[in-house]
Amino acid sequence: MTLDYPALSHPPTGTHPCDRCLLRSNPAFLPVTIEELRVIESFRTGARTFEAGRLLIEEDRPSPLLYTIYSGWAFRFKTLSDGRRQILGFLLPGDFVGLQDEFAESHTHGVEAVTNVTVCCFARDRLWELFHAQPRLGYQITWLAAREEKMVDDNLVTAGRRNAAERVAMLLMHLYRRAERLGMARDGWVQFPFNQQHIADALGLSLVHTNKTLRRLQQLRLYKLDAGWLRILEPHALETLGDYFDRPLQPTPLI
Repeated sequence: MTLDYPALSHPPTGTHPCDRCLLRSNPAFLPVTIEELRVIESFRTGARTFEAGRLLIEEDRPSPLLYTIYSGWAFRFKTLSDGRRQILGFLLPGDFVGLQDEFAESHTHGVEAVTNVTVCCFARDRLWELFHAQPRLGYQITWLAAREEKMVDDNLVTAGRRNAAERVAMLLMHLYRRAERLGMARDGWVQFPFNQQHIADALGLSLVHTNKTLRRLQQLRLYKLDAGWLRILEPHALETLGDYFDRPLQPTPLI
């Protein structure tokens, strides 16, 4: 798959576009000062929309841009030479994407849109300028990187120690809670645009094993999937099965 960058939509003149960002009114994110907002806006180069299935970042080509996801779902992944894919993590609105390349000696991962995804774009070569102008924002970017590392740690525990049912339970609860925190739940349902191959690639399971496990948990009426929407019917049972007892998700920085 070849990355074809969509046209850049320039931010409007006059009032800073960041002033009108709907994510900044979301209690899931920490507030910023007016000065910090102006620095973020000066760092921002515009916005892009990627259609579902398109790559935001390719594995074998460094991206000149960093992204904050404004809307939609995406995932980070790596592939082996024979085409097998490992999904490293799922991305939701507010997630800061592409930072790993800044510190890697070689190309790291790709990022693919699952749904149509809109992102705010930032020039990678101005990252140090942002750190220098606003050390507090630099700390927040470091915090976001540390949170990403924690999620990778959790995924490693899942792949290394949880059985198939525990893996699926953990993933369903993790994605549901993250979407719920962002206010994406509607009458107990959240969008779940992933197919069984996505789940298998994230959990290190075969497609057949993934299918059987999903069917078994659904037959136990622990969750329900309907036309790309997920409802958790027995959250305590799924949390217990997946050993998912994470503390309540706190407000996070938004770049």
